[in-house]
Amino acid sequence: MNMTIMITTTMPRESVMFDDFFLRAVLAGVGLALTTGPLGCFIIWRRMAYFGDTISHSALLGVALSLLFQLNLTLSVFAVAALVSILLLLLQRRQALSADALLGILSHATLAIGLVIVAFMSWVRIDLIAFLFGDILAVSQSDIAVIWSGGIFVLAAIAWLWRPLLASTVNPELAEAEGLRPERARLFFMLLMAVVIAIAMKIVGILLITALLIIPAATARRFAATPETMAVFASLLGAVAVVGGLFGSLRYDTPSGPSIVVAALVLFVISLLPLVRRAGTPVAQQRGQSS
Repeated sequence: MNMTIMITTTMPRESVMFDDFFLRAVLAGVGLALTTGPLGCFIIWRRMAYFGDTISHSALLGVALSLLFQLNLTLSVFAVAALVSILLLLLQRRQALSADALLGILSHATLAIGLVIVAFMSWVRIDLIAFLFGDILAVSQSDIAVIWSGGIFVLAAIAWLWRPLLASTVNPELAEAEGLRPERARLFFMLLMAVVIAIAMKIVGILLITALLIIPAATARRFAATPETMAVFASLLGAVAVVGGLFGSLRYDTPSGPSIVVAALVLFVISLLPLVRRAGTPVAQQRGQSS
């Protein structure tokens, strides 16, 4: 009698994840964090956190339109976010309403319109939770290519706009007198925000994008003595939050997007401890005195 012995080997669940989609998630998340760091610094310096929420909420309208007209998702989200940014600038020039009122109207209007359009498309099955809170573990190699190429473009644009953006943040009137055209720099900055939100939506979701922009930058503010240092620290702290959040999500089986934000929050809380030395940022201090 012949006996065939079959030997099978199994790999631990953590090893499989790390070798496959977990590694892709780390690459995508780190690429995004490196991009959001400098942008988040300008959001804090310019006190534009509510603007970030407004643009991120408009992303759902871009998702709905992409499904309705069968368009590319990333391009559709960018187009809607860019249009909302331009519309906001035009409405602010008319001075009919205060900036926070306009942001509130656009934020909730675009989010509600997107939800209504999705509700009418009964022939489309859509996972709203994935769009609202992200699904970084589902990123593909093409998504990583989009994130890193988009991130390189955004960082290069920020480097090009650094002087006019920084000058208009400290003193817009002086920047205008020096011919730095702060309004144009602000428009480009808002368009760069639209790019980041379009590539970040799949990772942390519509409702958590602003958190990834603001929390690492707010943490970096505790340690940086110059604007450039703060931008670098914000990127590095964001990358640490991404890696820590993903490993925490793997360890405790929690949602990946919220886990990344929680990790960023933990770093921020640690930075508030009395034993942590605060260096302060001159730009933030000057901006606060001029307000």
